[in-house]
Amino acid sequence: MTSSRTDPAPIRPLVAGNWKMHGLKAQLAEAATLRAALEGALVPHGIDVMICPPATLIMELARLAAGTRLAVGAQDCHWLPAGAHTGDISAEMLHDAGASAVIVGHSERRAGYGELDHIVKAKAEAALRAGLAAIVCIGETAGQRRAGLTLDVAARQLAGSLPEASTAADTIIAYEPVWAIGTGLTPTTGEVAEVHAFIRTALIDQLGVQGREMRILYGGSVKPSNAAELLAVPSVNGALVGGASLKAVDLMGIIAACKV
Repeated sequence: MTSSRTDPAPIRPLVAGNWKMHGLKAQLAEAATLRAALEGALVPHGIDVMICPPATLIMELARLAAGTRLAVGAQDCHWLPAGAHTGDISAEMLHDAGASAVIVGHSERRAGYGELDHIVKAKAEAALRAGLAAIVCIGETAGQRRAGLTLDVAARQLAGSLPEASTAADTIIAYEPVWAIGTGLTPTTGEVAEVHAFIRTALIDQLGVQGREMRILYGGSVKPSNAAELLAVPSVNGALVGGASLKAVDLMGIIAACKV
């Protein structure tokens, strides 16, 4: 598989904030600040912005964001629409609460809960079934990178995690090298470019024209100070942001680095 094919122009960038297990109701003040900033003239309308709060805040955030440019996502879902699964949340429930997308396959779910590719695929299929966009996460560990397996891991996770029915309108890829998440470490722009170009080619091989148009986000210690160089890399169509998304001013710094 080669990496010679490139993005069509343009692909609308997305900056999505993953609040993870952070946020009580008071955190919604940051979302309100972000909403107000998005309504100003400083953020081009060619950029999509999303917050994925904990499930307890989805409904209230959806009310706060209604009719604005701020989209609301979720952080995980079960693959079944309903059933005896105490503590789980279905994609249909997330949609009903006001979410428009859901993250699946985050490395913290893969590592901490043993979620294999087929489980991630089932969750992505559930998202599409419920009318949600699926943000499918892939990425290698530090050991896999040291062993030279980064592209092998990306190929395997893409092949095993993406529904056959995925389209550019309902599926987003997030490349998050596991060793960069929450560590303050980031790959070089050359390393990011290599992996994103490889992912683009793999998507085209797997999905045809849909793969050519699908958004590929970078995630892993993205912050205002490094966003511009990361978002300028070819085939990087936005960012999945962790800790820096908890403060509106930090997330706005990342959004401002997007080029449209």
